[in-house]
Amino acid sequence: MTIPTPPDPTAAEHAKQLPHSITTYLREADPAHRANAHDLLSAFTPDAVVVDEETTYTGHDEIHRWRDTAATEYTYTVELTHVEKLDETHYVTTNHLEGNFPGGVVDLIYRFTLDPETNLITHLEIAP
Repeated sequence: MTIPTPPDPTAAEHAKQLPHSITTYLREADPAHRANAHDLLSAFTPDAVVVDEETTYTGHDEIHRWRDTAATEYTYTVELTHVEKLDETHYVTTNHLEGNFPGGVVDLIYRFTLDPETNLITHLEIAP
């Protein structure tokens, strides 16, 4: 069971300071946004790794298939509730999801690692 995280009133302000690759990913992964695969993948290095629901997706092709499946499997809303910069290449966000997936409500933690030279996402782990 996930304990709901109350929204951080500063999350929206902190989100404005996130690197472009993370804001691109968050925008393109939001089901309220009409996602563009090219824009979504532009946030990742070609050999990036995404771990979601204990499954690992490596590279643009696998990440694209993962997002296509995730975007169509359920209907849900997303609210960014927390943003944290750990250092220059590590960021954590929390997103509150509500929808028709099992359980109906979940707070997911997104752990981003960026390439220090390109500022693109090299690793993304998503977990409750």
